Amino acid sequence: MISKAKIKHIKALQAKKYRKEHQCFLVEGIKSVDELLRSDFEVVWVAITSQFMEARRALLNQRAAEWTACTEAELVAAGTFQTNDGALAIVRCKPNTPPQISNTLVLALDTIRDPGNLGTIIRTADWFGVEHIVASVETADFYNPKVIAATMGSFCRVNMYYTDLEKFLASVSKPVYGAFMNGTDVHRIAAPENGILVIGNEANGISAALEKFISNRVTIPRLGKAESLNAAIATGILLDVFTQKKD
Repeated sequence: MISKAKIKHIKALQAKKYRKEHQCFLVEGIKSVDELLRSDFEVVWVAITSQFMEARRALLNQRAAEWTACTEAELVAAGTFQTNDGALAIVRCKPNTPPQISNTLVLALDTIRDPGNLGTIIRTADWFGVEHIVASVETADFYNPKVIAATMGSFCRVNMYYTDLEKFLASVSKPVYGAFMNGTDVHRIAAPENGILVIGNEANGISAALEKFISNRVTIPRLGKAESLNAAIATGILLDVFTQKKD
């Protein structure tokens, strides 16, 4: 049974203020907790149904995390999911550490505010083998429960670093690609072996302050009449082109 004190703590961690104060966040659902238990994150506590526990007893013992047996109804009442038949975990946040980005492709996010978009971008980056994302401080919180849920476990493999993007881009000596409405057709450029790909805000695109650092403006050709593409969809299309092996 989940105690009242633990439920209060779980509810508090749904707010950024308390995640920052306690340096912890929530992970919910069988898929995400399963991946979490196999990751290098520090698991503080897990609430689990009997079915989940039986299937992963050895893994839980290996992690030596504190755990509590509970029902599905308790998981739903404590967490943010409308249905949860497996598990909920409290996890220690990682330090905001600058990435090692030599000879690799890195995503840079300029004020991506929607948690669902950010989570999908992280999941998409994982699909295409991108391990590092650098984000503006205005970008949605990596540890927001909606972000973690949308990653479907990919938060375990993609590292996110928040910083002043203008200073960051000024400090790199790599080619910087930016997604614009009026750039070069992305299908006509050579797939870069390394560099920075900047994705702009959902409504306003890449900010004027960052434009001067973009050495290669690229665009996804529009064949229909839609005004714009969702930021996460655009990221997926661009990464598909950027990671293709050329003959």
